[in-house]
Amino acid sequence: MKKLNCCLEKEIAALEREGRAKGAEYVIEQVLPAEGERGPRYRLQGFERPFIKMNGNAYLGLSLHPEVIRAEEAAVRQFGVGPGAVRFISGTYREHIELEKELADFHGREAAMIFSSAYVTSLGVISALTSGETVLISDALNHNCIINAQRMSRPAEKMIYRHNDMADLEEKLALAAGKGKRCLVITDGIFSMRGDHAPLDRIRDLCRKAEKDFEEGVSLIVDDSHGIGACGKEGRGTEELCGARADILIGTLGKAFCVNGGYVCGSSSLIRYLREAAPTYIYSNPITVSEAAAARKSLEILRGPEGRRRLKHLKELSDHFRQGLKDAGYETLDGEHPVVPLMLRDTVKTAELVSRLRSEGVLATGLNFPVVPKGEEEIRFQVCADHSRPDIERVLEILRQYRKEQRA
Repeated sequence: MKKLNCCLEKEIAALEREGRAKGAEYVIEQVLPAEGERGPRYRLQGFERPFIKMNGNAYLGLSLHPEVIRAEEAAVRQFGVGPGAVRFISGTYREHIELEKELADFHGREAAMIFSSAYVTSLGVISALTSGETVLISDALNHNCIINAQRMSRPAEKMIYRHNDMADLEEKLALAAGKGKRCLVITDGIFSMRGDHAPLDRIRDLCRKAEKDFEEGVSLIVDDSHGIGACGKEGRGTEELCGARADILIGTLGKAFCVNGGYVCGSSSLIRYLREAAPTYIYSNPITVSEAAAARKSLEILRGPEGRRRLKHLKELSDHFRQGLKDAGYETLDGEHPVVPLMLRDTVKTAELVSRLRSEGVLATGLNFPVVPKGEEEIRFQVCADHSRPDIERVLEILRQYRKEQRA
């Protein structure tokens, strides 16, 4: 390993020089449940003070919910800690099947299937549906899982349209005609770095218009991992915001549902085919039985009165935080989602403000090139339903004070 280790150390050093290294991970040692007017706090290894976590994606705030915990505990006592096999051998349990039925019902689809994560869901779905006669057309700001899915799929043609630019998408669809039998248009629902959403109604209309040019049609694939359970009055994400449906919908159990795993919903023919053809499903263990039970309970809560209350609270907090940034003189982006970006458009400034927030007991994530394009550097704040109004006010207070100091 001496020669290889030397090469790897050079690669790491280059990443650090360019400011692209992730660095050491912060280790959470304790979670302090919400108490009084404050939400949960997190103790990190090496730090004395507890932190407000503004960079988590457990949007519904269900990770400490007693009913979700009880559901997981009961299942693990009954079925053990792991599935013990891949699905088609002996790794399918009742909880997996019931969760798939309930997800399909929630999204109004014929069927659904779960994967070990949303990342591998996109990898498995896109690669299984792509042949040497398939054209892939993708939004420029799609998540890394979609980018890598396209790389491993080896399509006849791959095209990228400018972010949410419908004129460019229409042009790409016209250029794709005759280059393949099948066309897959792929987009995030909510774009995780910015909190904006794809105009699914307009994308769907363009797909239908282009249908005549492809022997096997044009199908719209939407990965709405950040949207489902986080926006819309009923928590159905981008489809609810736009009043339009994807042909193939990908979601996650690891964000709003606060558990682990990913899933895809669609026609019964699609799901039967993917069980036979998606490599990341066939050759990988599923989520644990206890995780499936916890996810079922989270979905049950989302669909009930408590879920609607949490969604309303989440929307109010997100709107308040977004407006607070504007009032303090910061640039942000309008949106319906609890991802609230603070646009600094400068790598050094982003790092400085992230450090200041951390010194004041707030965890936030700075996004710099190449995670985001140059000139789009930002701090991505993520509001969750277990945050309190005083939590949000505390973060805004720190940001207002920092802004005053910069102007002085």
